[in-house]
Amino acid sequence: MKIILTIIIGYLFGWILIGTEAFSWYRIQEMFHFQSFHMYGVLSSAIATGVLSLFLIKKFKIKSLDGNSIVLKPKPIQLKSNIIGGLIFGLGWGLSGACSAPVFILAGKEWQVGGVLLLGSLIGVMIYGIFESKLSR
Repeated sequence: MKIILTIIIGYLFGWILIGTEAFSWYRIQEMFHFQSFHMYGVLSSAIATGVLSLFLIKKFKIKSLDGNSIVLKPKPIQLKSNIIGGLIFGLGWGLSGACSAPVFILAGKEWQVGGVLLLGSLIGVMIYGIFESKLSR
C-alpha cells in the first residue's frame, strides 16, 4: 500500500511541477535575473504549504502511515555548512537551471539535457558520500 501511495504522490508532484513550469530552464533563469515573479510564487506557495502542513501535524498530532507519532526535531544551525552548501547548490541551480526534483522531469521530457544533469547530480552525491565522514559537524 505504501509503494502505491508513494507512486501516486510522486506522480502528482511531478504533474504539479510540469503544470507550473518549475522544470523550465527559462523560468528559472527569469527568476535569477529578477525578470518574473512566476518562480517566486511557486516557491512561496511551496513554503506556505509546508508551514500549513507542519502546523496541522502538530495541532492534530497526525500519525505516520505506520501509526507512529511524527516527531519534529529542531535541526542545529550550522552556519558554515549551510552557507557553503547553499552556495554550491545555488551555483549548480543557476548554471544548470535545474534543482533536484526537475532533474527527473528533464530526464524524462528532454532526455539529453536531463541525462547530463542527472549524471552530474549522481556524481555530486557520490562525492559527498566519499567526503561526508571527513566533514566537520
